[in-house]
Amino acid sequence: MLIHEKEIKITAEHLDKNNHVNNVQFVAWVEMIAAEHWDLEKHKTKHSANIWFLVDHHIQYKKQIYLGDELILRTYPENPEGIRQPRKVEFYKNGELVVDSRTKWIMMNPENKKIVRIEQDWLDALKEG
Repeated sequence: MLIHEKEIKITAEHLDKNNHVNNVQFVAWVEMIAAEHWDLEKHKTKHSANIWFLVDHHIQYKKQIYLGDELILRTYPENPEGIRQPRKVEFYKNGELVVDSRTKWIMMNPENKKIVRIEQDWLDALKEG
């Protein structure tokens, strides 16, 4: 499926010296949920042996998140842009978007370390699943 969600409860390990979730933690969650989503769906594609590398990321912080808060992370790929695959990761607290992320990834062959050119319609296989 194109959309993948995960729930996170904020613990002390996620906090910085200001007692809110550290910005670096959000980047780690972006990478974690993208990898988790790929692992669940890659068997539906002809690219299952390939790996993704994050090449660009933008994050907008709309509200601070604190100890004990619960977040829903929602991720989904957008239409390819040449060799780059955009992906959204949205963070919700009580149904409100609190952090918004858009990243771009490139697919690589892990054996020869070369970029794999993805087809413009390659996401159709995931839509059908």
